[in-house]
Formats: sequence, structure tokens, C-alpha cells
Amino acid sequence: MPSEPTKRLRPVDLGREHGLSAQAVRNYEQDGFLPTAGRTPTGYRIYTELHAAALRTFLALVRAHGHATAGAVMNAVHAGRTDEALTALDHGHAQLLRDRETLASVRGAVEHLAEAAEPTPGPLALSIGELGHRLGLTPATLRTWEAAGILLPQRDRATGHRVFRATDVRDAELAHLLRRGGYRLPHIAAVVQQIRTAGGTSALAAALTDWQERLTARGLAMLRAAAHLSGYLTAATGAGR
Repeated sequence: MPSEPTKRLRPVDLGREHGLSAQAVRNYEQDGFLPTAGRTPTGYRIYTELHAAALRTFLALVRAHGHATAGAVMNAVHAGRTDEALTALDHGHAQLLRDRETLASVRGAVEHLAEAAEPTPGPLALSIGELGHRLGLTPATLRTWEAAGILLPQRDRATGHRVFRATDVRDAELAHLLRRGGYRLPHIAAVVQQIRTAGGTSALAAALTDWQERLTARGLAMLRAAAHLSGYLTAATGAGR
């Protein structure tokens, strides 16, 4: 019994499922995110269910890994470089694991940071050298953090030297922790500013809950993208690509 002919789809047919324009679909093909389409004698593109599967896979990868990685994966797949595609995904999973480990470290430090935010007996006023010694950092590093808006020490009126009080120490300890987790200074400055605005580390606890939810959502998106990619690779192999 002869096999049924492959169903022909137009760019608009592929785009409709995802709310995309026909031009967007054509652009994705041109960028190598979809396999090359066949053409009618008059030059119109002919898409198939394989192209629809490729589009679903690409968009799932975008949600899980971002546009750049998704594009690199699909380009590698269509060039027959499967290991390169999988390596790109491995980097995304490794970053997710690092983020989870950092989250666990920050959570473990929340109690300590909360205690640091409480008034301590007697005045706590550290010099930049004393704070650096406490954290194992150089004064130059602390000055860099100050320039980034992470630390806002007061100045001694008599000497003009920096004075780090309890909340400054808390901010420095949090910054030190996040730096060890691989976070950049602008991100750390934003987190510290949120804590200052809220008046303490209670804001950090709420941020950690949101962070956990986002990591979970990213992990689930990666699972869905992997399922799409696995199915697409099987379909592409069966189609003789």
C-alpha cells in the first residue's frame, strides 16, 4: 500500500500555533533554526510536520535556555553536530546546578545575616582595613564594591576615613557570599538595595523564595525542551536528514 503524501504546510500554518507571523517563520528557517524548506515550481516554500516539530523544539529551547543557546543547538543539529548541540545544553544544566548551590549557600547564611543586622552591644564601627581582615578581602576590593553601590559607608568627620557599621558589615558579608557564587557586582548591588529599602534581611527571605520558584520553572522548562529535542532528533533521523 503506498504511503500517504507528506502534508504540506505554509509559513502561516506553522506560525499560527505560536502566534508568530509568516515572516518570523521564514526568518527562523533562514537562520538555520528550521531545516531548509522545499520549494514549489513557482518558488513558494513547502513546510512539513518536520518543520513544525523543529519550530516547537526551537521555541521550547528558547524558554529553557535563551535565544542564543537555542539557536546554536538547532544550527548544530541541522549540521549533523549532535554532540555539539548536547554540549550546549550541558552548559545550561551546569549553570542551573551552580545557581541551585548558590541558593543553598545564601539560605544557609540568612540566619547569620539576620543576626548581623540586629544592634550589637556597644557601637560597631570598623575601618576598611578591619572589615577587609574580617572577610579576608583587600581594601581595594571593598572600595570597588563601594563604587558599585554595594557598600555605603559613612565618613569619620574628623579623619574622613570610611566607617563601616552593622548594616554595612551585613551588606559586605552578603556581597562576599554572592561573589563566591559567581554573581556580578550589578546584580549584587540590586539585591543589597532591595534589602536596604525593605529595612532588613526579611526581604532576602522573600527574594530567595522567588529565586527558588524561578529555578524550578527553569528546570522544568529544560525537561520539556529536552523531550521536544529528543522527539525531533528521532523524527529527523526517520525522515533521512
